[in-house]
Amino acid sequence: MMANFSDLKIPILENWPMSDYTFTKTGGPADYLAFPETTEQVAQLIKRAHQQHVPVTIVGNASNMIIRDGGIEGLVILLTRIEDIQQHDQQLVVTAGTPLMTVSEAAYHYGLTGLEFAAGIPGSVGGAVFMNAGAYKGEVSDVITEITVINADGDFETLRGREIDFDYRHSILQEQPLTVVTATFSLKPGEPTKIRRTMDEFNKRRAEKQPLDLPSCGSVFRRPPDHYVGPMIQEAGLQGKIIGGAQVSTKHAGFIVNINHATATDYLNLIKLIQETVWDRFQVQLHPEVRIIGREVNQQK
Repeated sequence: MMANFSDLKIPILENWPMSDYTFTKTGGPADYLAFPETTEQVAQLIKRAHQQHVPVTIVGNASNMIIRDGGIEGLVILLTRIEDIQQHDQQLVVTAGTPLMTVSEAAYHYGLTGLEFAAGIPGSVGGAVFMNAGAYKGEVSDVITEITVINADGDFETLRGREIDFDYRHSILQEQPLTVVTATFSLKPGEPTKIRRTMDEFNKRRAEKQPLDLPSCGSVFRRPPDHYVGPMIQEAGLQGKIIGGAQVSTKHAGFIVNINHATATDYLNLIKLIQETVWDRFQVQLHPEVRIIGREVNQQK
């Protein structure tokens, strides 16, 4: 796909492997990979792509994402260079490329409570809004009251409260061509010592239970009602199962790790096997929590 972004003076790579940026260390090439440094540059890129009928994909730090081995058609906008936190009393206004755990640390620094659950979540703020990220009985929907987005025409809009359409691992960003560029976290005053203790406890639990030492896409599946994913995968006899270079983690069966130069196809084949086996054993349908995007190898141009 041919497109022209050169006059925008924004760093752009062509036909560049997304495996350089995903937490799984997998993923084929993006036709165009842009590194904007301001929200205005994001708007310029989206507007130009729209004018040229070029598909746009927004990526934060790709922690809960699988990009297929055929790569991504069109323009990929990587938001990791857009990182900023502004405090206004009990609110933090944060740009989409900021790591969520950095926001949690900032909240602690300012003596604000409500983001302790996010202390170890590796995703960016944009990704957290997109999927309503959460852990330990907390979700970003509990504390985000407003977001600024860019629509397909490159114009800025503000969405508040119910307009964001938060639900379990869901937001309006999954339904409409909107790109979040800032989010407002509304928090409450707290005792810094207590905040720190809670954050440290959550991080300790993660280190004890999750395979943080290997590349992975985080928690692979959504939790189905009345069931826990990890124990079902264990009971189905799949913990430790390997396809290619991907393995069902021996530390936490809800994770798939890259142990030997895995491909995205290895991940996807293992996900399919888990879904089929769990259905056959328990009649429970597992739905991916991880975002799976991109084209198949045989679709690559």
